[in-house]
Amino acid sequence: MTSSVVPHSAGGNPPRIFSDRSLAALCLLNFFLADARDGLGPFLDAFLATQGWSSMSLGLIATVGGLIGLAATPLCGALVDGTSWKRALVAIPVVVVTAAALLTLLSPNPAIVWIGQIGTAVVGAVIGPALAGLTLGLVGEKLFSQQIARNEFWNHTGNFASLFAVYVIISLFGQGGMIWLMIATAFGALAAVAMIDPDRIDHKVARGLAADDGSGADASAAEAPSGFSVLLKSRGLILLALILMIFHFGNAPMSRLIAQQFAIELGTPFRTTAIITGIAQLSMVAVAVVTPFLIRRLGLAATLAIGLAALPIRGLIAGSFDGFWVVWPVQILDGVGAGLLGIVTPVAVERILKGTGRFNVGFASLMTVQGLGASLSNVVAGYVVSQGGYAVSHLVGGGVALIAVAVFAIYHKEIAPSQKSIG
Repeated sequence: MTSSVVPHSAGGNPPRIFSDRSLAALCLLNFFLADARDGLGPFLDAFLATQGWSSMSLGLIATVGGLIGLAATPLCGALVDGTSWKRALVAIPVVVVTAAALLTLLSPNPAIVWIGQIGTAVVGAVIGPALAGLTLGLVGEKLFSQQIARNEFWNHTGNFASLFAVYVIISLFGQGGMIWLMIATAFGALAAVAMIDPDRIDHKVARGLAADDGSGADASAAEAPSGFSVLLKSRGLILLALILMIFHFGNAPMSRLIAQQFAIELGTPFRTTAIITGIAQLSMVAVAVVTPFLIRRLGLAATLAIGLAALPIRGLIAGSFDGFWVVWPVQILDGVGAGLLGIVTPVAVERILKGTGRFNVGFASLMTVQGLGASLSNVVAGYVVSQGGYAVSHLVGGGVALIAVAVFAIYHKEIAPSQKSIG
């Protein structure tokens, strides 16, 4: 279904976010999804570590669940490309993920934890492509980078608010308060989805097929979407996927291992993790504000390079210093690296695959490859910790990231194509 009135065709002027119900709802959705899409999220490792789970066991469950979820991700992207039920593809996973998290919290036995994490990974795989397609369909390609940055701003703001709420609720009511917080954020996300007007979503633009020239004419109406082989022929997409796989192999375990380490030392898994993760999320809020400026002034390639370079420095600091103070520079750099890449990645994919009609499946395929690196790193990092300790694992992660920086330096023009007009 293609809408007759879409905000991105109105003379090319940026829509006024809070005077537009659907875009305001999109901001609220990103705010509540910060908590509702991941269940226990960053608290899972710290919680299970205090229940006697080893780093190796936690790494194994993260790896297995992640790999199973990744197998479903390209199919989820193809589903998003081919359906007009994009709102439902966000709402249904929220319900499933919340239910799995509640069961894990109430009864953390191995069977429930394994089933819950595998189920969360599978249904959660659709949320990223669905949200990206929903955003592109609402605002169009010219405003896509701006709106992705807004999405990330509200997502990280929601994460920070959730972490603060966890800290307060655990302090006042104990672990049982987490149950009501998860239920509240799930209902908030579902309400935000319901507020988005389905008639405002241009589903051709949402898959990267329709032209977005501000004329109101659909220049691609007679064109069919490209075949899936376009993904394999896209050198820029393959190189970007490779770089992100390497980056996330080094980056993914670092925060969870830091949370494990200090949760065990301090004996407060939820509050310790809230502080550690909250620093990164607050940093990501700031990054989301400045990223559109960086893309306009420095270009997409330079902005992506800054994000990649943050991880080697992060690993060096985390592996070289002791003391709880180290979480500040380490987690701020996490906000710079992961925060920047979270914004520029869908923008780069949209530019690389522009006109193919395969944006969502291409984005999902890239998420699969980068997630493969993140998932494999969990069990590898768990092994390194068991053999050499947390510091060695951090240094290895930062060293691996140097490979991603080198590959990007060679092929940056293909990975991050320039565009005359950004936002």
